[in-house]
Amino acid sequence: MAQSDSSPTCPECGGFLRLTATETVCEDCGLVLGEDPIDRGPEWRSFADDDTDRRRTGAPLTRSRHDRGLSTKIGYGTDSVSDRSTRITGRKRRQLSRLRREHTRATISTKAEYNQVLGFTEIKRITARLSLPDCLREQACALFDSAQSENLLQGRSIEGFAAACVYASCRVRSLPRTIDEVVTIAAATEAELKAAYDALNRDLGLPTGPIDPGQYLPRFASNLDLDTAVERRAREHLDALVTANRIGGRNPSGVAAACLYKAACDCPHTESITQTAAAEVADVATVTIRSTLTELRSLSADS
Repeated sequence: MAQSDSSPTCPECGGFLRLTATETVCEDCGLVLGEDPIDRGPEWRSFADDDTDRRRTGAPLTRSRHDRGLSTKIGYGTDSVSDRSTRITGRKRRQLSRLRREHTRATISTKAEYNQVLGFTEIKRITARLSLPDCLREQACALFDSAQSENLLQGRSIEGFAAACVYASCRVRSLPRTIDEVVTIAAATEAELKAAYDALNRDLGLPTGPIDPGQYLPRFASNLDLDTAVERRAREHLDALVTANRIGGRNPSGVAAACLYKAACDCPHTESITQTAAAEVADVATVTIRSTLTELRSLSADS
């Protein structure tokens, strides 16, 4: 059977070929040259006589909802095509309000689903405050679901597990977010987050490794208003520490802030920053900055 891309004209009458939704048809004689059973048209449906009221078939499945987005809801009829004269009032509106309330309650049938709703809502709030991508929120919700399936939430805080799932997803995706940053926004304490994260890491075997201090350099340099030259110099200091195995057991964010401080002091055309400012942006003590600076000075003396 001839194809439309190899034969631009009809082999019978030489007419022009037209590609419809599923068939390749000759406009002159009506000969069907090929058929594609897959409809590659738009997925929306129009319930009116024209294309002004396009309705899609529904949102895609998502792990960030306890039912993966399969449940429906009774709307309020406040879209752009609603007419004021068609809005219901009186007893019918109160009846629909009761139906809407009972329908919402019916979507959460068990205590486990209710805990998922609480956890997923907290995960959504934390990821929004931290400006994290939607893919990380999906991964954090899937991790929360796995933890609930393994009965890890029993006796522990739901908010702590929600915060731990966000932090663990950041660790897995190598996104530079510290525990203090997550705790500041989360509704859980640092002890609850660490307890939940230890349970996740121990029982689920998360593929997390040591945190690379270089992941914090771009964000810390932006917060300190340092240019790219200082950031490159700080990365050289960091590479020297890694080569000499001098960052073991140290706070990665503190190491990154100390390298930025040392690089700002090395660049003559850059306004230097204080150790207090470097410590604040990394949320560490100034002693942590000074201890890393001591290692950098010892490396310079050895070389």
